[in-house]
Amino acid sequence: MDFALILFVLLVTTGAIWLLDRFVLAGKRPAGVAQQWWVEYAKSFFPVILVVFCIRSFLVEPFKIPSGSMIPTLQVGDFILVNKFTYGIRLPIVNRKLVQINDPQRGDVMVFHYPEDPSKDYIKRVVGLPGDTVEYRNKRLRINGVEQAQQADGDYNYVETGLNFVHTEKRVETLGERKHAVLVNPELPTLHLGSVAEFAGRENCSYDDDMVRCKVPEGQYFMLGDNRDNSRDSRYWGFVPDNQIVGKAFFIWMNFSDLKRVGLSIN
Repeated sequence: MDFALILFVLLVTTGAIWLLDRFVLAGKRPAGVAQQWWVEYAKSFFPVILVVFCIRSFLVEPFKIPSGSMIPTLQVGDFILVNKFTYGIRLPIVNRKLVQINDPQRGDVMVFHYPEDPSKDYIKRVVGLPGDTVEYRNKRLRINGVEQAQQADGDYNYVETGLNFVHTEKRVETLGERKHAVLVNPELPTLHLGSVAEFAGRENCSYDDDMVRCKVPEGQYFMLGDNRDNSRDSRYWGFVPDNQIVGKAFFIWMNFSDLKRVGLSIN
């Protein structure tokens, strides 16, 4: 079960008991008689749960990075904070937007509900905005026909899950005026056609062995992982609708395997 839903159920339950005691049970309780244990626990936990629920739903939410799809920007084991109100204030659980604040921008690192399984949260980088034509060909990104600059930045080696050693090239990619690091492996194909799923809006995309090109529908976004050859992203499962957005990642608050990463901002 989704943790936000569990938290909401606990909030409603403890809140209902608090109200019941305040307006019904307390008036019937004889003087000197202690309140029931379940009432005492509910009244104690209700304000704590209320504060946690409000902070997590409307301000910031913590996440842990489980995979290497965003290396080198994010490492496996990073604990990050996600700003929940950057893109608007939303009702928790149903994720319905109440107040519009900002729209996602190219280059944002964004958490969203995975379109193929909304019970899971994914994190990728926004590269395509509504109306954009995004093309990824021969390890290079083009937006509306303009190739996004890449600059070589040496080799990058890491150990992935299963202790497999991976050798890649590190490049600095520019989206507009924003720069970020990406990894590419020239020995691997640009795209694995056999892994492309059927998804809503696939008619907006064309594929061949070396390229994917998509016209991003209105109200949706095209996402890529920074570890380009080790990321299942919009190339394979399509677009992220606005109502699936969780928030913008902005801060690494812990990594027990590498304490030097604590306090790093996410760009």
